[in-house]
Amino acid sequence: MEHSDSLKLNEQICFPLYVLSKEITGLYRPLLEELDLTYPQYLVMMVLWEEDGLTVSHLGEKLFLDSGTLTPLLKRLENKGFISRIRKKEDERIVELFLTENGKNLRQQACGIPEKLLEQIHVQIEDLKKFKETLSQLIKNIKK
Repeated sequence: MEHSDSLKLNEQICFPLYVLSKEITGLYRPLLEELDLTYPQYLVMMVLWEEDGLTVSHLGEKLFLDSGTLTPLLKRLENKGFISRIRKKEDERIVELFLTENGKNLRQQACGIPEKLLEQIHVQIEDLKKFKETLSQLIKNIKK
């Protein structure tokens, strides 16, 4: 059998990405608890703060999530009073998502989160931008 370094954990790109994702999400947790949001719920809210009235399918495309994953997430946000889900009259299979007043007001409370997170990770904003560009290109390459 041939020995290969390609199977060593420290040679894998997936492992540091996994650890980074887990750690960053952990840093968000206490900040989001103040808003009564989980990290996936925060992602949904950020998309809706940007573009209210999206359909579930468009939201899924933006977040790379399927409707089976989104549906319970959206139900919880609706139960918390942050969004409303409304079926289109023309086609009841299509569900549109709208921020409630509470959901809109939550945006103001969330505005400081990115800055607080940045303070915790001690990385220059320019380095983060380059890293994000590289990650975005990787995602684009994989999704082709």
